[in-house]
Amino acid sequence: MKLNIQNRFISELPSDPNTKNEVRQVPSACFSFVTPKIPSNPKLIHVSKELASLVGISNEDLASTDFLDVFSGIKVYENTQPFAMNYAGHQFGNWAGQLGDGRAINLFEVEHQNKFFTLQLKGAGKTPYSRRGDGLAVLRSSIREHLCSEAMYHLGVPTTRSLALLETGDQVLRDVLYDGHPDFEKGAIVCRVAPSFIRFGSFELFSAQNDIENLKKLADFTIKHYFPHLVTSSMSLRAESRSEKQEGKQKYLDFFQEVTTTTKNLILHWQRVGFVHGVMNTDNMSIHGITIDYGPYGWMDDFNPNWTPNTTDAEGKRYRFGNQPNIALWNLLQLANALYPLIEEVKPLETILEDYSNSFQSGFTKMMCTKIGLQNPKTSDESIVNQLLVTLRETETDMTIFYRLLATVSKNDTAEQALEKINFAFYISETVKDSVKESWLYWFTIYLERLQEETLSDEERSIQMNLVNPKYVLRNYMAQLAIEAADEGDYTLLEELFEMLKKPYDEKPEYQKWFAKRPDWARTKIGCSMLSCSS
Repeated sequence: MKLNIQNRFISELPSDPNTKNEVRQVPSACFSFVTPKIPSNPKLIHVSKELASLVGISNEDLASTDFLDVFSGIKVYENTQPFAMNYAGHQFGNWAGQLGDGRAINLFEVEHQNKFFTLQLKGAGKTPYSRRGDGLAVLRSSIREHLCSEAMYHLGVPTTRSLALLETGDQVLRDVLYDGHPDFEKGAIVCRVAPSFIRFGSFELFSAQNDIENLKKLADFTIKHYFPHLVTSSMSLRAESRSEKQEGKQKYLDFFQEVTTTTKNLILHWQRVGFVHGVMNTDNMSIHGITIDYGPYGWMDDFNPNWTPNTTDAEGKRYRFGNQPNIALWNLLQLANALYPLIEEVKPLETILEDYSNSFQSGFTKMMCTKIGLQNPKTSDESIVNQLLVTLRETETDMTIFYRLLATVSKNDTAEQALEKINFAFYISETVKDSVKESWLYWFTIYLERLQEETLSDEERSIQMNLVNPKYVLRNYMAQLAIEAADEGDYTLLEELFEMLKKPYDEKPEYQKWFAKRPDWARTKIGCSMLSCSS
């Protein structure tokens, strides 16, 4: 296995001079060098061949002992120095101080076909940032991350990806529900891939420490390697009256603007497919505008804006589906505060944040119009969208199935006929009566009237709707079934789901059984309805 290794992060940014792998505060450093824990009996369970090819790993490499050794942590790849990143963050709205990679170890950066990828092991052992943890991960959470990373990618949602899933052969003690009943589970490792794993919290760390020198180093490094076009843009604004200091400020403002825009677009994607992250702390927000850190996530089964899959958030519901746009804005405000020492002006940062709110609402309406087949949105369509969101909550309605079946409605249907076509989306169809039925018939009446103004044929509209409304998503109960089978050494369901989720918008008769509502048994089952952060 021959990889084109790059060491930009560790060669250009300040490292922790203390090489002891012990839990501690790490000042004035972006990372600490750490060697992965050697597993007792590693086994490769599953790999994404598509992603492997993208980073320059061949099928022959995947079958080699070298691949298993490197990506299980047995061996450190030549000319590399694994490291854990240092960052801080706000958790559930409260400042948590230093956090860092508690169970993630970056192996190296790879360049392939002019693209750069950072490869990271999650669950490979303790780091200086592990706090009270052991730095390990279990099969249960690792399967969820492996499947979800690739599922999100194929849905068109910006995300980290998962190269490989491995069992370690070791047992890991976990208290799944934090109720004082820990048990041993199979240990596992996921190899995550991203442009970088720099987070909002990476900047918060130095800003909170008033370490402006390293804050600037990190910002300059990030812009230089991941946002190089911003430097060109800033230079193009040069004028004789513009000082070097002003040009620097503009560069950081442009950086914040781009992170704000990509974050907004990411949340729009989450809302489009019904994904709930579950733990949107600032340390779980990527500066690349990609989904990162798959913990207690979930796809909504029935449409419920107040739903969160996170047991830790069950009472406050801070990270519920309907609040994700607001939380993203709150997190961006914390990033703005962290970058402020480099800009020293409040107004331009406030302007960017204010624009997020305005542009998100217009972007949301536009996105929703594509979901319901309105290709030429009008101002009045916002009321149709809002009425739909209210109506969806009148009774338990499966979000994914509803939008997919909506594509079968003809503009010449009556409201009654349209309602019948989406009937399968209701969990208990008998509840669609009286005032509930009236609400649905009212919405279909105004919707069908609006469809008359569209130029696309029913078939053309259906094709367009099916490009943004997935038929298959990774429902929690599906992942749980794969986990239970894998725990018994059977990985066939894991493979089936992986292959199905690579084509989430396609009609695939062989996977029709997965186009189904959440089963009753999964309504309250652990791992299907609510999940903990424990992994």
